[in-house]
Amino acid sequence: MTIVINILLTINVLVSLLIILLVLMQRPKSEGLGAAFGGGMTDNLFGAQSTNVLQTITRWLGFIFFALSIALSILYVKKQGADRQNSLQKRLLNAPVPAATPEAEAQQKMQEAIQKALEQQKNTPAPTDPTPALPEGTTPPATPGEPAPAVPASDDKSPAPAPATPEPPAK
Repeated sequence: MTIVINILLTINVLVSLLIILLVLMQRPKSEGLGAAFGGGMTDNLFGAQSTNVLQTITRWLGFIFFALSIALSILYVKKQGADRQNSLQKRLLNAPVPAATPEAEAQQKMQEAIQKALEQQKNTPAPTDPTPALPEGTTPPATPGEPAPAVPASDDKSPAPAPATPEPPAK
């Protein structure tokens, strides 16, 4: 990319120098700088139509100059974009890793715990009994249409049942 830019830049400088030379060689109406290069010499080179030939060549060189300038600007922008992207990648790769904050560590531990619980849940077999397991000493709730379970006989060691209505506080 750099070689192409340098070649086009050299051509652009040469074209600009040729434009300067051709503009100075053209014969103005008042015979200014065109006469300094010898007005008769351009007539001998290009014939009687020397003014038209010089103007045409100047137009073409002007077009080439502008086209090369636009191409060079596009190449410079692409080169700078690639350089900027490369330098950004280098800075990101060489940047020190910031220390983890306590909140980030706690969040990471929470995510790991959730992931572990999900894996355990996947690995445990599904229960074959459709009724959920109840802790020992508890009775299953009554389903509609079934009689209520019998209350076991009260022993002297068991606590008294709680009153149905709360007592008013003592003053």
